[in-house]
Amino acid sequence: MIEMYLTAAPVACFIFVVTLGLSLLAFSNESVYGRFLLHPYSVSRNERVYTLISSGFIHRDWGHLFFNMWSYFIFAFKLEVYLGHWQFGFLYMVSMILSDLPTVFKEKDNYGYHSLGASGAISAVVFSFILFEPTSKLGIFPFPFGISSWIFGILYLAYCWYASKNARDSINHDAHFFGAIAGVILTIVLNHNVIPHFVRELTM
Repeated sequence: MIEMYLTAAPVACFIFVVTLGLSLLAFSNESVYGRFLLHPYSVSRNERVYTLISSGFIHRDWGHLFFNMWSYFIFAFKLEVYLGHWQFGFLYMVSMILSDLPTVFKEKDNYGYHSLGASGAISAVVFSFILFEPTSKLGIFPFPFGISSWIFGILYLAYCWYASKNARDSINHDAHFFGAIAGVILTIVLNHNVIPHFVRELTM
């Protein structure tokens, strides 16, 4: 089973293992945790720019890590087969950065704001997958039935937009929203045939 994943999706496997390893390290090492956090105040002043990437490889706690890695596991390995190896790596890393840039701009004067997690990049993976399989069924709590992935995509974007404007929790909803948008745009750039494929799948 492991050999099958390594052969079909080596880049997704590498990112999965690195994210798990660095997240576990950050759980037990406050110095690593602090250095890897995204700090928009610093980044906007050309300091700690590397945290645009490093923050995407650590997580707040076990629940945060499990949810993101479970979502990654469901979509990423299939997506690499559809998209290609280097293309998958490019989409993941670039969307990780792009999903955080709006937050950097928004929180550039907020010294106390920090962010972390792979949610932006994973949103990009999910929405890239939707372009390839728009009619696949996703089981979403609390619905007792599966809904088409393209419908889920619309609901997800609407929720992220609303939550970004109104939520008072610690979740970076902007990263989710812009990660999803980045995933769609980058997928189209990397594979021009995905749009007619998407339309054809919806109209069959």
